This record gives sequence, C-alpha cells and structure tokens, in this order.
Amino acid sequence: MIDQPLALPCGVVLRNRIVKAAMSEQLADARHGPSAELIALYARWAGCGAAALITGNVMVDRAAVSEPGQVVVESDIHLELLKRWAVAASAGGAATWMQINHGGRQIPRLLNARPVAPSAVAMNNRLLFARPRALGDAEIVAVVRAYASTAERAVQSGFGGVQLHAAHGYLASQFLSSLSNRRDDRWGGDAGGRSRFLLELVDAVRAAIGSQAVLSVKLNASDFQRGGITPQESLDTVAALSRSSIDLLEISGGTFESAAMLGVPGGDGRDAARAATTREAYFLDFARKARARFDKPLMVTGGFRTRGAIDAALRSGAVDLVGLARPIVLDAQLPLRLLNGSTFDFAHELQRPRWLLRGLSGGLAEVAWHTVQLWRCARGEVPDIGLGAPAAMARYLARQTTQMRVRGKSATGMAARRREAGGA
Repeated sequence: MIDQPLALPCGVVLRNRIVKAAMSEQLADARHGPSAELIALYARWAGCGAAALITGNVMVDRAAVSEPGQVVVESDIHLELLKRWAVAASAGGAATWMQINHGGRQIPRLLNARPVAPSAVAMNNRLLFARPRALGDAEIVAVVRAYASTAERAVQSGFGGVQLHAAHGYLASQFLSSLSNRRDDRWGGDAGGRSRFLLELVDAVRAAIGSQAVLSVKLNASDFQRGGITPQESLDTVAALSRSSIDLLEISGGTFESAAMLGVPGGDGRDAARAATTREAYFLDFARKARARFDKPLMVTGGFRTRGAIDAALRSGAVDLVGLARPIVLDAQLPLRLLNGSTFDFAHELQRPRWLLRGLSGGLAEVAWHTVQLWRCARGEVPDIGLGAPAAMARYLARQTTQMRVRGKSATGMAARRREAGGA
C-alpha cells in the first residue's frame, strides 16, 4: 500500500504514498531569496524516496513574514535562485510544491509592529505580538492577487505546484476563525463569509498556475482554542473545497497559541488537543469524517513514526497520503527505509530528544530543537541527537533575535510606505 502510486485530479501521478511535509526552514538569504544552504538542504532530501517534497513557508509579501529567514516571492528578483531550488529538490524524481503563505496577525512585533489581519484582534501574547489592524476590502483583494502572483512565479521557476497554507493560525486560517475574524462584510459574518477568502485564493491561484499544476490546501482539523475553528466548521470548509479545483487536501491542526501540530497541546483547547495527539496519526479521526465530504486525495501530517501506523492509516481508506516532517530531519533516508520494508522503528530514536525537551516551553522547544538540527543538515552536517534542549534553544533564539532586529526594521518601513501609497 505504501508504495502504490496515486494519480491526482490534475493528472500528476505520485510514485508512492509518502510526502515530505512542510517545515519552516528559516534559511533565506539577506534579500529573502533561497540561500545556498536552503538549496543544499533540498538536494539532500531529493533522494529521500518521498513522492513529493513540500517547501516550508514562502511568503507573498515582505511585510508578512512570520519568522526571520523566510523566503519571500513578490517579484521576479529571485527567479534564478528559485529555479536552482526547484532543480535541486526534484533531482531524485519527487514532485516539488511550494507552500505559500501570509502571517497575518501571527507575526512577532520585532518583525512587524503593525501587522494586518481580518479584524483588529490581538494574539494572547501581547508582549511578543502586536495588535493588528483590520484589512480593508481593497487590501484583501490585493492580498489574493499577491498569492496568485507568487504561485505563478513558483510554477514558472520549475515547481510542480503550490500549497496554500490555511492552517496553524496564519492569515487564511485567521479568516476562517470567528475568534480572529469578526467582520460583518462579505469576508466575515457567518461561516460562509469567513471561508470566502480561502475559496477566492483557490480560484485565483488555479487561474494563475493552470490546470496541470498541483494545487493543494493545508487545513486545520481544529484550532484547539476556545472560540477558534471547530471540527464541524472545518468539515464544512472541507465540503466547499471538495467542490473547488484543488487536487489535494492536507489535514493538520493547532496554531502558535495551541501547537497541536507538534503534539504539544496548549491553550484553552488543551484537553481536546491532548486527546488528538497522544498517539501516531494525530488527525486521523478527523480525516475519517472528512473522507465522507471530500472525494479527492486526502493527506494527514502529524505524529506518524512507524510503517505499521502508516500502513494502517492507508488501509483504512481515510487517507491517501501520509506527511512526514521532523522525522525526515533526523533521518533523511526514512521514506526509503519505510518503502523497503524496514522494521526500524523511528519512535525509538525520538525518545532521547523528547526526554531532553521535557520541562521546557512545549511547542517552542520542539521547534527550536528540530530547526537547529535542520540547520546542521543544510550545512552538510549530521543531526546531533545528543544536543541538549537548553543549548538548542539558545542557538535558535540568538539567531532569531539577530535576524528579527535587522529584518523587522526593513519590513515595518516597507509596510508603512505601502500604506502611505494606498497599497496592501
């Protein structure tokens, strides 16, 4: 089952059922283009055996970066580097898709002291995140155009398609949630209005990339926050997406405030998130319900570690593809290992880092530890399984703080100039 090919509606055929899911690499160069290290990282993963590689966040606007070091594609300036990135990633025969995104209100204030969002609703952490201002109607339309423009450049550069990130609390997810979207115009109000932004993105991006490129959406099963997106609301969105032109829906969950996608729940939805993330395949239960309302390929990412769990999920019919992210950081050959029928249980190798992370700040500790390992891989080094969590956190925060101070001034200044000019 794991090695069976899968045809997507657009005509692309994937060679097996494993996908390297998106992770935020934070490896852009000083101009927000793909760095040599980022290209080298994907050259390393090109031979991993996965059917497809999905990049981490590529932002549609310099003022929309949610973490320092994210690639931004808003003009033709990086086309040659993007082509090199696509060539490196596809060298092993995997399909390559660019994940495109906008941070919305989920942007640290050191990167943007005046972010935008559906409504002027602040994040819980007022120290780290500034209160956003509500986007105007014309600005929302401009953001939709920005997504389409970025997607067009991605395909022009050699990527086989794009994924719209509508999960984890970013802008598209903010529009879907009544917690962050309190508008009473066509972009808000009821659930139908709140889903308009995402559906407009789908239509605009499909028109930009054509019918033969892959178009995927990443959607939350739930925000795991009181007042956030509920599973029933997500199922309604799933049904709407089934009627759209997308080729693949990936299911995940959580936000920066409740990191269920990391298996480290928090926030007001702690109990529900814990129940969803105490085993492999965090969001498989939701996928079973989504299957009844979605007649195209479904993918679940989060918690998969063993061949047995992957085979069981695929045999159940609830999912067609399984996404692996952090495990591929620690073992770049894991998909091949699984495809070859290895009995190697990757969960055992994760026991040590889990122990090292215990007692630290849940989701942030997970992100810091694995991102530092990812950076090692990008430099051609092997992961340091014995790296202590405090040391990893210190390296991660030091690099982030330095980059945020430098890049935040540029992003905030650019956003101010655009507002003065009447742009998005």
